[in-house]
Amino acid sequence: MPYIVAEPCIRCRYTDCAEACPVDDCFKLGKNFMVIDPETCIDCGACEPACPVNACLPEDEVPEKWQKYVDLNARLAKDWPGINRNIGPLPEAEEYKDIEEKFEDLSEDPGEDVGDD
Repeated sequence: MPYIVAEPCIRCRYTDCAEACPVDDCFKLGKNFMVIDPETCIDCGACEPACPVNACLPEDEVPEKWQKYVDLNARLAKDWPGINRNIGPLPEAEEYKDIEEKFEDLSEDPGEDVGDD
């Protein structure tokens, strides 16, 4: 089962998880969110403890309230640029990290292409 990124990432977009991932470009960068490509995820779990907001979860452990993120990760991973390094969180991350419901804030726009290390 691949890992997925869920709602806590929205408007935070810490990138520690992407840096911890051993698979190049498994993480995909959006404007204010990240996703994991289920086609390249090797289910190693390196991202889970690296995420400061506990947004990385094994697909089979995603709570019902976040099930929509399973399909969302797969869909957005097809169009967003890959990332495999830490570029720091969004400027508003501290303000939004403890907010529970943020789906309405999700942008499906791709993030900036940060290129290779």
